Amino acid sequence: MFILCVVLPASLAARPAAGAVAFDAARAAQVWGAALSYIAPRALKDAGIPQMTIWGLNGLSALDPDLSTALEGSVIRLYGPSQLLFATPAPLGVDATAWAAAAAAVTQAAFNASPALRQAGTQGLIESFFDELFNHFDAYSRYEPPLEAAQDQLMITGLGGAGLTFGSAGGHVVIGTVAVDGPAADAGLAPGFVILAVNGQLVYPGEVKRLDDAMNGVAGTTTTLRVQDPTDPRSVETVSLIRAFIPPETVFVEPLDSSTIGLKIAGFNKGTSDQFAAALVKALATTPDAAGVLLDLRGNRGGVLRQAVLVADTLLPAGRIVTTAGRDPDADQSFSAVGTDLTDGLPLVVLVDGQTASAAEILAAALADNRRAVVVGSETLGKGLVQTLTALPDGGELYVTWSRVLAPRGWPLQSLGVMPQLCTSLGPDAVNTQLAALKAGHNLMAPLLAQARAARPPLAMDGLLAIRDGCPASIGGDLDVTAASALLENPAAYRAALMPAG
Repeated sequence: MFILCVVLPASLAARPAAGAVAFDAARAAQVWGAALSYIAPRALKDAGIPQMTIWGLNGLSALDPDLSTALEGSVIRLYGPSQLLFATPAPLGVDATAWAAAAAAVTQAAFNASPALRQAGTQGLIESFFDELFNHFDAYSRYEPPLEAAQDQLMITGLGGAGLTFGSAGGHVVIGTVAVDGPAADAGLAPGFVILAVNGQLVYPGEVKRLDDAMNGVAGTTTTLRVQDPTDPRSVETVSLIRAFIPPETVFVEPLDSSTIGLKIAGFNKGTSDQFAAALVKALATTPDAAGVLLDLRGNRGGVLRQAVLVADTLLPAGRIVTTAGRDPDADQSFSAVGTDLTDGLPLVVLVDGQTASAAEILAAALADNRRAVVVGSETLGKGLVQTLTALPDGGELYVTWSRVLAPRGWPLQSLGVMPQLCTSLGPDAVNTQLAALKAGHNLMAPLLAQARAARPPLAMDGLLAIRDGCPASIGGDLDVTAASALLENPAAYRAALMPAG
């Protein structure tokens, strides 16, 4: 059996001074072990637990360039300036717990030897391990420490609240807005209801802001409202609302001309599809003679993939929405429309730009490939990798890329992005030329679109760039809306801009 070897000058081998913060090796080993065990069978890149451990240990060098680690034969060695500081046997096999324990032992020795590592502390060393590990994967796999993970989770799930806001009208406190699928909506409350009391206390119009703040609280707690139906002054009742997580609003109505419904999706969280369906139904009811729908996805960086699928399902009568494929069989999924097009086939234009990414690209690609919409704007970001998420023992979260996204016609979104059917990033003159051709029944983007749709992974960089350069990614502007409006005003141009069947 290999005997632990330590070669340290006395000054370096000394443990931290009394009172100094110690390295929590047990915590690091627990976190790294859980992470390695989760990554190994799921990541698109099959690196193996031993290699991933050494990559992670190389993060020590990022904190202290005088340190380096290496797997030499069956031994993990830690080096300082021109000398061996520590050595330990490499675990046999690919047991994640054993490799994480070995990594923690090496890190403990490095911590004892390096003031820079002691300054970083346990959390800094845990993060450095992941930073270096994921440098060998892709740009989207990452570790989020506990505080950031908690903040992100709050953004996704929303704040605890009653799902309503207050306003004032006619000298009364009234309900101003009601969140879709929130506690207030579930209780049958609606904008315009008069509020007589909150939690047994009479209310007055001058305290609307205080009342709004009082609606926030711990999920699961209760608030009571004494409400009056404005259509029947005799109808007064006390309603108890159990606070719940309310997803932030991601769907907004955009003012356009009287014949066009304008909706913007800023991101995809767990409430987006419900918000979108509610906003669309309301807009259709208030604009019964609508000539078309303009869906703005510019600046939308994505979010929950499932929500993009559900939004597509409200606009597609049938057809494939997206396919994902990875090493883990659970990563292989295929989604198809099974719902009903709520617009009953109204012309649909989708705006995208260079900041449209991920789930937003999936939605745009699904609508374009199924000939349900015309995409207008510039090349999108090209984020076509899906991450799986797990919580780690320290409260942090691990995002691991485990599948590639394929659009309905089989082309990859990753790096390629979505090529619009009407390109605006080439300037106003080019837009006018394209519109003139579309009115005559020809799409000047057709050759480039055919090339993009025929692409299959893996993509050579020169070929990929040649496609993207045909409509360079840019930040969206007024020209996008002008071009979209021109399409919706001319049915022949709109039809010519749709993708060919196939």
